[in-house]
Amino acid sequence: MSSLIVKGGTVKGGEVMISGNKNAVLPMIAALMLSDEESILHNVPDILDVHTMLDIAAFLGAEYTFEKNVLRFRCRDVKNFIIPQEMCARNRTSILFAAPLIARCGKAELCPPGGDVIGRRRLDGHFYGLTKLGAVMAPEWKTYRFDAPKGLAGRELFLDEASVTATEQIMIAAACAKGTTTLYNAACEPHVSDLAAMLNAMGANISGAGSNTIIIEGVEKLHGCTHHVCGDHIEAGSFLALGAATGTPITLRGTTVRHYWMLRRVFERLGWQMTLHPDHIYLPGGQDPKVVSDFGGYIPQISDGTWPQYPSDMMSCSIVAATQSQGTVMFFEKMFESRIYFVDRLISMGANAIVCDPHRVVITGRSELHGRILESPDIRAGMAMVIAAFCARGDSRIDNADVIYRGYEHLVDKLRLIGADVEEA
Repeated sequence: MSSLIVKGGTVKGGEVMISGNKNAVLPMIAALMLSDEESILHNVPDILDVHTMLDIAAFLGAEYTFEKNVLRFRCRDVKNFIIPQEMCARNRTSILFAAPLIARCGKAELCPPGGDVIGRRRLDGHFYGLTKLGAVMAPEWKTYRFDAPKGLAGRELFLDEASVTATEQIMIAAACAKGTTTLYNAACEPHVSDLAAMLNAMGANISGAGSNTIIIEGVEKLHGCTHHVCGDHIEAGSFLALGAATGTPITLRGTTVRHYWMLRRVFERLGWQMTLHPDHIYLPGGQDPKVVSDFGGYIPQISDGTWPQYPSDMMSCSIVAATQSQGTVMFFEKMFESRIYFVDRLISMGANAIVCDPHRVVITGRSELHGRILESPDIRAGMAMVIAAFCARGDSRIDNADVIYRGYEHLVDKLRLIGADVEEA
């Protein structure tokens, strides 16, 4: 496991090009298994989770080349329908291979997926969608076995929660199912819309992506495509939090305006102003941030939620940024019961924070932070600790940095572009 050695107070600001969306390209790799023709994806981030998905696809029979953020992918024949436990355990989106395997082979067998340890993450929406479309699931706990020898058939579905990966699983499964699938209470995130756009480029007939009702008209066969992956709004938000917390100017390239409306509102609540342009975002340096109280002088609350509400993946970095804004704010993490636990590490650095329970923390700034030896528990908390380390006096060491690399492409190189003094160890 690698570590990052961070020298506090060294970020000077500058320009960063945002990479392709991690949460878009991972389901895209699974979806490419639906076709036996070649597809080309541009702007694919070179991160560990992408390589994990490609390893699984290759085990199943796919062939690919991946160079300079361009993925050429083809699966002429599916050679396996069983994914070993070791492979499934490496990331969360391994579960998304269920739908293409059922479509190509009429059956699939997987093990429980891995991913960040941020609390319970239900798979019920996946099982509901696949079984309602016609797959038979064996009643076992150690493996998930599906059989659909006669294929899948479309129908109306209603998710009990707007799960991103369940929505993606159902879109992939329904793309070549017989008839029409109407999915209500679907997830609306940008990466869901981008997956739908790629599937449509392959010949699927999907409408309504970006809303909570998605209609998938099943087609007989999908072909190859060429598609450009959208920018990663979580990576962009993380660098904006870094610029805000360190008081340095940041320009981000490769962004889409509508993906940042809620993020701008939250940053304004914390006292930072930014400008959204059609293809870039500018956060000025040297701001004097003060938390904006709710009307009547009440302490404001920042909560996460399903899109277009504030993304859960942005909570950790935003909490660190809040330690550098004058005033008090409560963060309410509604979606995962373990994401807030990293705040104990911030407190050890000098943050004025009260962890109320597994879902709520009160931050009062500004706090003077001090360098510490830390360990990254998950992707987003790891990036949050990188931000905290750059705000701190002295040096910090962040262990288990490989976890951060699962979601941030060329992180050290990008940090150095904005003047940061950081080394890998």
